Amino acid sequence: MLWTANTIIRKFSSSSAYYQNKLKLALIGQSLFGQEVYTNLRKQGHKVVGVFTVPDKDGKADPLAVVAEKDGTPVFKFPRWRLKGKPIPEVVEAYKAVGAELNVMPFCSQFIPMNVIDFPKHGSIIYHPSILPRHRGASAINWTLIEGDKKAGFSIFWADDGLDTGPILLQKECPVEPNDTVDTLYNRFLFPEGIKAMVEAVQLIADGKAPKIPQSEEGASYEGIQKKSNAKVNMAQPAEVIHNWIRGHDKVPGAWIVIDGKPVTLYSSSMLSGSVPAGQPIEVEGASQPGLIAKSGLILFGSDGKALQVKNLQFEDRKMIPASKYFSSDEAASLDLTDDEKKMAEEIRAIWKGILSNVPVIDDTTDFFKSGAASMDVVRLVEEVKQKCGGVQLQNEDVYMATTFQIFVQMFVRRLRGEDQEEELVIDYVTKDVNNMTVKMPHQCFINGNFEDAEDGKTYNTVNPTDGSVICKVSYASVADVDRAVSAAKEAFDNGPWGKMNPRDRGRLLYRLADLMEEHQEELATIETIDSGAVYTLALKTHVGMSIQTFRYFAGWCDKIQGSTIPINQARPNRNLTFTKKEPLGVCAIVIPWNYPLMMLAWKSAACLAAGNTLVLKPAQVTPLTALKFAELTVKAGIPKGVINIVPGSGGLVGQRMSDHPDIRKLGFTGSTPIGKQIMKSCAVSNLKKVSLELGGKSPLIIFSDCDMDKAVRMGMSSVYFNKGENCIAAGRLFVEESIHDEYIRRVVEEIKKMKIGDPLDRSTDHGPQNHKAHLDKLVEYCELGVKEGATLVYGGRQVDRQGFFMEPTVFTDVEDHMFIAKEESFGPVMVVSKFKDGDVDGVLSRANNTEFGLASGVFTRDINKAMYVSERLEAGTVFINTYNKTDVAAPFGGFKQSGFGKDLGEEALHEYLRTKAVTVEY
Repeated sequence: MLWTANTIIRKFSSSSAYYQNKLKLALIGQSLFGQEVYTNLRKQGHKVVGVFTVPDKDGKADPLAVVAEKDGTPVFKFPRWRLKGKPIPEVVEAYKAVGAELNVMPFCSQFIPMNVIDFPKHGSIIYHPSILPRHRGASAINWTLIEGDKKAGFSIFWADDGLDTGPILLQKECPVEPNDTVDTLYNRFLFPEGIKAMVEAVQLIADGKAPKIPQSEEGASYEGIQKKSNAKVNMAQPAEVIHNWIRGHDKVPGAWIVIDGKPVTLYSSSMLSGSVPAGQPIEVEGASQPGLIAKSGLILFGSDGKALQVKNLQFEDRKMIPASKYFSSDEAASLDLTDDEKKMAEEIRAIWKGILSNVPVIDDTTDFFKSGAASMDVVRLVEEVKQKCGGVQLQNEDVYMATTFQIFVQMFVRRLRGEDQEEELVIDYVTKDVNNMTVKMPHQCFINGNFEDAEDGKTYNTVNPTDGSVICKVSYASVADVDRAVSAAKEAFDNGPWGKMNPRDRGRLLYRLADLMEEHQEELATIETIDSGAVYTLALKTHVGMSIQTFRYFAGWCDKIQGSTIPINQARPNRNLTFTKKEPLGVCAIVIPWNYPLMMLAWKSAACLAAGNTLVLKPAQVTPLTALKFAELTVKAGIPKGVINIVPGSGGLVGQRMSDHPDIRKLGFTGSTPIGKQIMKSCAVSNLKKVSLELGGKSPLIIFSDCDMDKAVRMGMSSVYFNKGENCIAAGRLFVEESIHDEYIRRVVEEIKKMKIGDPLDRSTDHGPQNHKAHLDKLVEYCELGVKEGATLVYGGRQVDRQGFFMEPTVFTDVEDHMFIAKEESFGPVMVVSKFKDGDVDGVLSRANNTEFGLASGVFTRDINKAMYVSERLEAGTVFINTYNKTDVAAPFGGFKQSGFGKDLGEEALHEYLRTKAVTVEY
């Protein structure tokens, strides 16, 4: 059905109020909407005795079936309920056996027999996305828009033997905004409010208060499902009617018009306010006047002279382009050349003929490279055209992007006219005077080389943890925005210059990007400080400094990615050559955490880009600003459009869509273990994406009595309090040998008392605020639980009594292995210390390894034999000996066990973003 084409996942919780009366329910239906209705009915205490849904498709269960099976609810997946118009007896009997008192049908695409509809004590209720009796039928939302209704809404009604004709139980409505689409209406109102209403309706029935209001036939309408064949736009209508027709068909099946004799599908329509922009005329079949291709899109005129604007066009081969780029598309008609331009075209033909002397005639379809041209010929062509044709500036890359004669001439003429100049990047900066400078911060989604609002216009506040003030509003990306970003990345990979670029040229762009990051290092560090709470000096050196190093390191790898030749048995009497190639994967998704916003971006995206992929990146919702500033710098570096896309927003929405998207081939994630597991599951179910995960840790640090005490104290504190403890590899648990335990703790506390807690922009500050309020609250709760379990709170454990989200550096001793704080990471400035008996090396190793995590570990001892013995037996991806937190861009980083798999940094990181192809030749 049309209205389910682009539904989204939303986390939803209804009221937790207690109701006395509960029902046994059968849920008949499917989809994410059905899943949420099921979940919330169970939360209210109703018993779902059976779920009846559609069979698995391509091995993937419907979302409703997935959650029900997980809960142990009986799930039935009947392909049909009727055969030749009659109920299937065994299906009906299976249904009756569950003993439901009410059928709940949130969204059902199957025909259910009346002896099932009427069987339960309370009958059946159905959700329908229109204000009945208007728009009965399967495409209700579409027709609400097509008909230009000022109000949309939904009805929950009692099922009868008619088509959406049963008595009304309840209805709710909302206004239709001028540029609403099917997606925005569904996501804003019909989905979330519909779930609440289904739960409310069931409770009304349970309480005996549910009305049955007969539907009036006055104003009743029924509209069928629209097909592509009848979705053509009638241009002889007012502009608003045309706009309603387009948005009512967006995205399925898609309204279309005929331009230059070719059908073109229209997406993202809006009424044009203000004056009509300048543009190039274009003939539209059936229109009262020509349309215009303007910088903002395709302008169409209605019979009333008013105008509307269309942002995107799709051709018959499914290729989609921005409407503003119609005349630069290969699908568009050829340019009309002036007499002077025709003379230049003939001059270019002569140049081609001089190079391609083996080709008898240079016609429009002659391909430069298929005719035998090589790289030296590219240089000659570019330089001859510059010399003989008006000094138009061309690059070698232009030839690779326009390989046939006709396309090359069109490219040249547009360059001559100045039509194909890159539009200047428009950025709606938020500016702040801070840290003795003015920082300029983009705050919108970055998609296909442009900063733009989220499609539905939603924003959220990003907060400065130093004082809790709002820095600015940031675009809150929707599923539609993710889809646009992925589409841009896929187009850039498949057809853009990035995929055709020489690896060395790709490396040159990444070096340039690193240089620009260095030029803006202080601005980036300032933004990082106010957005994440990082101490400025640390942000400057580590958050930003290591990010720059990372891009430079991987820029150097671009032209060093190699396969190998492999000796195999020959197919005698012939001979064979087998070799391997390392190839990029395609579109990659990257989801990064909030503790090192820019550095985590660099660790993953630098390797991804060096390997030749394109990417869609979701920064942490609470720390988006350095990622968006980075996006601005990528444009200045010359990274082509669509290669890098940044979509800020929630993990449950944006991250989930990335996990599910069929065009994404790899997802790299840094975050918690539970979310990592969910991502891995979604990536497997969707299209078996390649996944790399850097997850939670509880890294042990073992301090032996023969250590360098000064160094062990200094490094031990750094292992816990570095970056306010918001550090993936932080030492989550210290094991200190008994004979030095008390002295070690005494010295640590002495040093803590010297630490300066305060404004992270103050260069003398040691310890800044925690990243956000919710995290601070969790840390306080973590410490309270440690005390409750019997650990000794030696120092700290409380929020600092000042404005902002500051936590006292904390020390716990007497921590026993069974305690919560011994097993779970705090991800904050909490030192958790246990002592071990003198000389008990194997005993402390056993305790250190008794965890499901394995990200990092450390040991302090002057005995190198002991150090190596311990390092070989510690079950962690990184082991530090007599140091801690020493990471480097050339050294691989990643965990064991439930701390994840796959590596960031070093050569190994490249392999996370490459695939190996074996090629065998017989000769």
